[in-house]
Amino acid sequence: MMTKKIPMRKCVGCMEMKEKKDLVRIVKSPEDEIFLDTTGRANGRGAYICNNAGCLKKAIKNKGLERSFKSQIPADVLQNIEKELS
Repeated sequence: MMTKKIPMRKCVGCMEMKEKKDLVRIVKSPEDEIFLDTTGRANGRGAYICNNAGCLKKAIKNKGLERSFKSQIPADVLQNIEKELS
């Protein structure tokens, strides 16, 4: 019997591989808008992060999100994401 493969993603904060459903997706849309994607289906480049503020802080410190999106992320955008996570 075939078991269904569980989609895995890497958190850009702690760099651990986890199940996709345990992570939160942050998206950079084609219009260069960066936001928390609660549906997991928004258009654009996605980066995954654990559902806690600690991993977000690590991702900011190690520039994981900026690497994923290949661009600088404004401080106010990061604060909005942090608010939504907590």
